[in-house]
Amino acid sequence: MLYHLGMAWDLRWRTSPHKSSKFFQEKQNATLEPVIPSIEQLSWLNMDWCSILERMQLHMNLLEPFIAFRRVLLQILNCRDCTLQHLLQSASTLRKGSRFSQAAAALHEFKFLSVEAKGKSSSMYWLGRLEEAKLLRAQGQHEMAINLAMYISQNCGSNEEASDVYRLIGKWLAETRSSNSRTILEKYLKPAVSIAEDLNTTDKKSIERKCQSHFHLAHYADALFRSHEERLNSSEWQAAMQLRKHKTVELEALKKRLRSSTKGEKTDYSLKILELQKQVAMDEEEAQKLQDDRDNFLSLALEGYKSCLVTGDKYDVRVVFRLISLWFSLSSQKNVVNSMLSTTDEVQSFKFLPLVYQIASRLGSPKDGQGPYNLQFALVSLLKKMAIDHPYHTILHLLALANGDRIKDKQRSRSSFVVDMDKKIAAENLLNELSSYHGAIIRQTRQMVEIYIKLAEMETRREDTNKRVTLPRELRSAPALELVPVVTATVPIDYSCQYREGTFPYFKGLTDSAMIMNGVNAPKVIECLGSDGFRYRQLAKSGNDDLRQDAVMEQFFGLVNTFLRNHRDTWKRRLSVRTYKVVPFTPSAGVLEWVNGTHPLGEYLIGSMRNGGAHGRYGIGDWSFLKCREHMANERDKRKAFQEVCKNFRPVMHYFFLERFLKPDDWFEKRLAYTRSVAASSMVGYIVGLGDRHSMNILIDQASAEVVHIDLGVAFEQGLMLKTPERVPFRLTRDIVDGMGITGVEGVFRRCCEETLSVMRTNKEALLTIVEVFIHDPLYKWALSPLKALQRQKETDDDLDTSLMEPQNDYEGNKDAARALLRVKQKLDGYEEGEMRSIHGQVQQLIQDAIDSERLCQMFPGWGAWL
Repeated sequence: MLYHLGMAWDLRWRTSPHKSSKFFQEKQNATLEPVIPSIEQLSWLNMDWCSILERMQLHMNLLEPFIAFRRVLLQILNCRDCTLQHLLQSASTLRKGSRFSQAAAALHEFKFLSVEAKGKSSSMYWLGRLEEAKLLRAQGQHEMAINLAMYISQNCGSNEEASDVYRLIGKWLAETRSSNSRTILEKYLKPAVSIAEDLNTTDKKSIERKCQSHFHLAHYADALFRSHEERLNSSEWQAAMQLRKHKTVELEALKKRLRSSTKGEKTDYSLKILELQKQVAMDEEEAQKLQDDRDNFLSLALEGYKSCLVTGDKYDVRVVFRLISLWFSLSSQKNVVNSMLSTTDEVQSFKFLPLVYQIASRLGSPKDGQGPYNLQFALVSLLKKMAIDHPYHTILHLLALANGDRIKDKQRSRSSFVVDMDKKIAAENLLNELSSYHGAIIRQTRQMVEIYIKLAEMETRREDTNKRVTLPRELRSAPALELVPVVTATVPIDYSCQYREGTFPYFKGLTDSAMIMNGVNAPKVIECLGSDGFRYRQLAKSGNDDLRQDAVMEQFFGLVNTFLRNHRDTWKRRLSVRTYKVVPFTPSAGVLEWVNGTHPLGEYLIGSMRNGGAHGRYGIGDWSFLKCREHMANERDKRKAFQEVCKNFRPVMHYFFLERFLKPDDWFEKRLAYTRSVAASSMVGYIVGLGDRHSMNILIDQASAEVVHIDLGVAFEQGLMLKTPERVPFRLTRDIVDGMGITGVEGVFRRCCEETLSVMRTNKEALLTIVEVFIHDPLYKWALSPLKALQRQKETDDDLDTSLMEPQNDYEGNKDAARALLRVKQKLDGYEEGEMRSIHGQVQQLIQDAIDSERLCQMFPGWGAWL
């Protein structure tokens, strides 16, 4: 603030703004004449202030004093135009921060100065009135806001403001359902788009205006399309269709009788026929109108979404996911495929990269041959453009599909590893086409993939577990691949599609040895040498676990983090779910990013052999974990046994913070980060039905104290299908709560749960679209097979009976996709136990369920409900 005060002094007292401020220097004897700075002189100061506003807008407690300080400076400088701009900007910022009374005060002052300076006919005045309408809506006065916006639309002469006004009226009428769809479309949303397009300006604000107009038109048309689609697929409509058919049959029968009837009967038959004909004609007209409206709304939505993507990037995530969902669900319609082809041509390909995995998974052999209106033709066109523009984000996915038949012999009969040869062939054909563009990149990427597959499938001995072993010579001597990035490194998207040398660390080889980890499939921890001098630790896995499931869940967590970052309260609390990179190479082999600086929560609490750890150090006289587990497994009265275990096994998680963070402020900050991390991951995990959250599947970062969830193969409430069904929504056991401090689940944890759930419920529509794309992914076998259910809760690491490996012909998980999607929707709507809850009530119910001893005592003993 003092720096800005100095700049304002220089402007006021004739000092050049390009020289250092003399505010803190000795005053000269000569008297300086005050001047009124021009708008041009103040422009650079305004730019600096605007950047501060943008950086601080999520911290209202810091922003309010700055706004007041800026107002006083402008008053001293006596610049009325700048003051008006400041008051309008302040009102908008305060409204977005829910400071409604301060926003209203700023608007009141703005209107007074605006009328005094420029009158009621200026565009600045009407911008203030529009902000007033937005404030009324934010305060819940929807009808007054709409009425004021309509008054503005009738009196405002500026086309720029008119576009925003029409768009907002249409949006608000749609939300409150205060008018019919034709009026909203024809009178408000379509004119908003037309006016915005007619302006022909290319500044940032105009581009954003066009993008918003196209999005809201498409979004509303899409909502109408879905409403019509639901009605056409409803049981009531199907019953009406049957009744219509019955009436048609009855009409034909009456016509036959009429021809053979007597003269006296013909009059009665004619009247009945006339009445039935009117009814049938009305029914057919209604059905045709419904179908025509549905098709028109779909076309309007597809075109609007495409224009939104072409124009700007504000709604990219929501629009791309919705477009992909529409394309895949309606791929048999010619107009949809046409829209897909035109969108591919006009939209920049990087916007589809978040869904490259799902797009590639739809590759196959078209039953009706290639053609301009075939989904496969459109898919290949899109993937080809993406691969040419962004090879490092696309080619690995195509290679994984091309390796779809690389499965060990003993796994070929498993239902989760059924080979789709159509996808394999389609991926290979596309890679061959791409060879003329990126032949060297594809060759080197294949080399790297082969190296990792051999590493993952390398045979080891049981006695090598938890030891370092020397790699075979062919892996130790792997060549440097200058065109291939380190597979677990993040390659930034190059919007110019150049990807010049030095923009990413490339693969230089592997270290000479690998650590063999404990597990049935003996995963290997390896270090990849990057061209930037860093060693990237990675985990190579091969076996029964399908890494494609983990990759999809990590993708979902990343998208949820996007929503959390864009919300004021969750961003301020730094709420997010920790993610890591998962790269599948075949259906049974792949690489995971090793999350440095973490170790399993269970390892800290009870040690790797489950008989030590923090409980061994601090729980003097307590039972061991193994004794607790044995007691829970053997006792028939589970509730009594659980109470006895809890009495003899005290929580010790709070010692983690005392041991590692010795300074009080550091201790407090890390415990706060831990609590927030547990809250965010618990809510996100609950929404997607994430199960199998035993203590070894949760890592804790030793530096930041945040938790990281691994092994994400049990999702969408598959835990209910386990031999011992999971009864709790997420892990909130006594040790987890103990780490939160004396307040436990109250205070920070509960508030962060509510904020996270609030953001997810606000973005319900987008999240449902995301989940729908995921669970209908033909490669994502998320439904738990009986074999996997047994493997999850087996007591030993012995191999299961090979008879369990037979394919489950009657069990296909994706047939239950609609049920899984419905359950996610119910959670986002707040339904718990058949009743709709508020956010506070839903969080209360979930926390209660998670700590309920009646539920915890019924959990599988290996899950460690007492830990």
